Amino acid sequence: MGECLPAVYEQLTHGGAVHAGDAAGIAALYEEDAVMAYPPGDQTVGREAIRALWEKVLANRPHFEPEQPLPTLISGDIALTSTPRKDGAGARAQVVRRQPDGSWLRLLDQPEFVLPTR
Repeated sequence: MGECLPAVYEQLTHGGAVHAGDAAGIAALYEEDAVMAYPPGDQTVGREAIRALWEKVLANRPHFEPEQPLPTLISGDIALTSTPRKDGAGARAQVVRRQPDGSWLRLLDQPEFVLPTR
């Protein structure tokens, strides 16, 4: 079983940038051609588009609570990080890639998994 690697999780959490209202700082955690599955039912493609999306989100001054990450799965330079939502209503997942400098950037980001209703 994998473990939550603090370096991976800490590099990818954008709590400090979110609380500072730093959309560019958040976008810097994504690869240039990253894909974010947000808003729900749509996709935002590319670092610049992700930055613009975060500018809109941050304009409302959202408050995000830290969530406990699940074990990180790593295969070579690719990893899967995930966290269950605190309210138990779904999860979040990101596929990340290790960069030449050893840091990790988001390649795919699914910030809102919602459990299907029956």
